Amino acid sequence: MKNSVMTATNSDKKAGMFEIDPRLQLMGLSFLALFLELMLIRWVPSSVRLVAYFANLMLISSFFGLGLGALVRSRNWRLFRFFPLMLVISIAFIQLSQSVLLPLSMTEFRYIFFPTSREFVNYFVLVAIFILNVLVFVPIGEKIGELFHAMPALKAYSWDLGGSLAGTIFFGLFSFFAFSPLVGMVLVGILYLVLSEGRDIGRAGIAFLVVVVIFFSSFESRAIWSPYHYITVHRQDGSVVDVADVSPTFRVEKDPEPFTVRVNQDFYQQHRTIDLNRFSENIALAEETEKWRSNYFLPYWFKKNPGRVVVLGAGGGTDVEAAILNGATAVDAVDIDPALVALSRKINASGIYDNSRVTVVNDDGRAFLQRTKEKYDLVVFGMLDSQALFSSLSNVRLDGFIYTVESMRTAFSRLDEDGMMSVTFSMPHNSWLGTKLIGMITEATGVEPVVYWTEGGVILLSFRDPPATYPSQILNYSRVTEFDDWEATIPTDDWPYLYLIRKGINSDYLVVIGTLLVFSILSVFLLTPKGLGRNNRHFFFLGLGFLLLQTKSITDCSLYFGATWFVTTLVVAGVLLMVLLANYVADKFIQEFRMAFYLPLILSLMVIFFTPTDVILGLPFGVRMIWVVVAVPLPVFFAGLIFSTTFKTSQNPSANLGANLIGATIGGFLEYLGMAIGHNYLVLIIVSAYLLSSLCMRGSNKLVARTV
Repeated sequence: MKNSVMTATNSDKKAGMFEIDPRLQLMGLSFLALFLELMLIRWVPSSVRLVAYFANLMLISSFFGLGLGALVRSRNWRLFRFFPLMLVISIAFIQLSQSVLLPLSMTEFRYIFFPTSREFVNYFVLVAIFILNVLVFVPIGEKIGELFHAMPALKAYSWDLGGSLAGTIFFGLFSFFAFSPLVGMVLVGILYLVLSEGRDIGRAGIAFLVVVVIFFSSFESRAIWSPYHYITVHRQDGSVVDVADVSPTFRVEKDPEPFTVRVNQDFYQQHRTIDLNRFSENIALAEETEKWRSNYFLPYWFKKNPGRVVVLGAGGGTDVEAAILNGATAVDAVDIDPALVALSRKINASGIYDNSRVTVVNDDGRAFLQRTKEKYDLVVFGMLDSQALFSSLSNVRLDGFIYTVESMRTAFSRLDEDGMMSVTFSMPHNSWLGTKLIGMITEATGVEPVVYWTEGGVILLSFRDPPATYPSQILNYSRVTEFDDWEATIPTDDWPYLYLIRKGINSDYLVVIGTLLVFSILSVFLLTPKGLGRNNRHFFFLGLGFLLLQTKSITDCSLYFGATWFVTTLVVAGVLLMVLLANYVADKFIQEFRMAFYLPLILSLMVIFFTPTDVILGLPFGVRMIWVVVAVPLPVFFAGLIFSTTFKTSQNPSANLGANLIGATIGGFLEYLGMAIGHNYLVLIIVSAYLLSSLCMRGSNKLVARTV
């Protein structure tokens, strides 16, 4: 059977309609697990808004489910047959939870969240989503554990890593070019039916049909899935627009219609022209446009007829149009989401992205600032208000590294000798968020910014050559000179949390993570009454350190090269490749584990800890790339070498794998400590995890010696 990919067998229907080579089955299961967890991470935050800021919990719960499944392998519960049912229950619950909001917080700024008195219900929903996601992945974990037990440990691990790597790359391409949760679920269903070898095909088929119906009914068919957002376009009356039906002739018509773009079912931006010459008959629309354009014209009262302008967070193009209307000779329009730019080309009456003076750059704003050598008369930070985390492996938001002292310092350095920097933000008057913005810009430029405020928004201006006077009123903005004194932490590259008032873990996170930790510990205790043995504890600490190490690698690389989907996918694939390489070396060239393997692991981690990020950011692009390709993955390789050389002689590989994945779960929870201590200090937690692993191994070696 091992040399046959698929062999028809009609004699034993109970065993299945056909059989699959165990190696391919293991690779397929790992592919299924990786693809499904990434797809759920994309879909769930767009359906339940409170998950948008807890998206990494979806990945953590997936790890935990796989780990629990591997731990219970020996009980022979045959849980894989229940996978479709658990998926139906989980997805149905998520669909019923769409209206649940996370309450406002006094210590964290959240986009368009409203006060609610149902905090218990909201927390219950979030915890329930986590637990149900765990139950979805337990059957897959049990099946993976069975195959690990039936094959040589390192061979099984290689096929497992190969499936995970293939799932990562496939989902990255699927997510960018043609993401659809409906299509994704069909692929999951087909893959499950193949991997189950045709068992229970009737019940499984019905379950997946229900899943497809839920997905089909839960999304707007005219929506757009970008690499970062679930986007819908609406008219002023709220009706959904089919972008394909928007005629291009409206770009030259008088009184063109504005459109509202929603992201994850909430308002995000408007796509409209602010050129008043386009309005003649519709007085109300012209007056609304005149009021709207004041949000974008204020900087040009100080910087008239600018030469070169860069807009960070160009989005729908209104900031870019404002620059052109005010005489800019060249505008670099930078936005991380290509779908928003493409959408503007279709529905924005200004047609601004087709203007010959505009250059569109699809990139992370911070990465662009770091890379460009241009000098600008005006640097404009548009309203980049984040909607979600930039990665499922990080609690940093998509715009986290835009709003740091180092980012503002870099932007200010890109100004001409008489240039100006403008930062626009949507926020209440005199909130602690304003204090943080002012403190951040002051520390970056050495001069306190000039602040203008209007209902719901603020504009902060910084000058290379300040004007003699500042008007007290410009358009509908009033100058603000006195601010409430808030005790707030200024965001830096090591602590990129503009939206948290100060260092510490917000109470919402503590409630949710604390509850989930209790659930996780109780689950492991109930399923393994004797607890984790010394050998399992070794693999537990390896998993804890590994996920934290992977998280830090992704966060660091997003700082160095941008928080784009491509960078994240590349780093995850690179980590898996490095682990696969370590596994190959352990299998082919190393006979046994040595305690000395911990030395290069700890040393490489300390090199990363003591190397300041601003030193790396100051390196040329090529040298920075060498650092990321060589230095960052080294700890991953050495950690993988330790895992593989100890896993090689494992007597119970499925239990060891389960302990490793559960350790990764705890590592995922500990990543939130970055909110309190900064990301670089997470390295010390990683080092501690590996030292505890070494102590477990040292104890195991002594036990073996005494036995001999």
